[in-house]
Amino acid sequence: MPSNPRILLVEDDPRLGAEIRDTLVGEDFDVTWLTDGALAIREDPGAFHLVVLDLMLPNSHGFDVLKKYRETSDVPVIILTARADTHDKVRGFKLGGDDYLTKPFWPEELVARIGARLRRPTIERDADRTIGPLTIDFDARTITTHGQPVDLTRVEFDIVATLAQRPGAAVSRRQLVERCLDEEREGTERTLDVHVSRIRKKLGESSDLVQTVWGIGYKLADPGP
Repeated sequence: MPSNPRILLVEDDPRLGAEIRDTLVGEDFDVTWLTDGALAIREDPGAFHLVVLDLMLPNSHGFDVLKKYRETSDVPVIILTARADTHDKVRGFKLGGDDYLTKPFWPEELVARIGARLRRPTIERDADRTIGPLTIDFDARTITTHGQPVDLTRVEFDIVATLAQRPGAAVSRRQLVERCLDEEREGTERTLDVHVSRIRKKLGESSDLVQTVWGIGYKLADPGP
């Protein structure tokens, strides 16, 4: 985790925002606090290590802010909302959110989640990569096989993208858990195996590219030219 991480806090509630800011500053985070969605949407997300984003904002909805950020940046985003709506959570993750906290919550829990997320490397944007019938677009976060799109969740894409960065090389299950899964909610090797099983089903005829390396983890087979 970087020293004095730069955090962008977008929260229009003055009391909650001040509490979060003071807690983060007390933990040696460098906090920029915005209370307006229109201001947030014009901010450069690349200047920060992580964004804490409320959904219900004046002048621009949090989802619009997140969508705008994802056009240029993969900065981790933790979503805050007063609604425990599953539809909102699913939409948030599909737009590229990394974690979700429903109000009310303890600021200490937010600090713990920020720390956990910052300890996980971010998959950097890269050129498209083709491995056999698979094409991975790191910028758009999409995967196709034989030219057909594969509908992967955020976690599933991160797993494939991590393996695709080193085709043919084994990546340990522990590394994949730390890099791709939420440690507090689902950070177990057993959960990783479930995700890999789902990925293989979605890849169909290309499923054999995701190979188990016994005693180590997984690799994305490089079929060569």
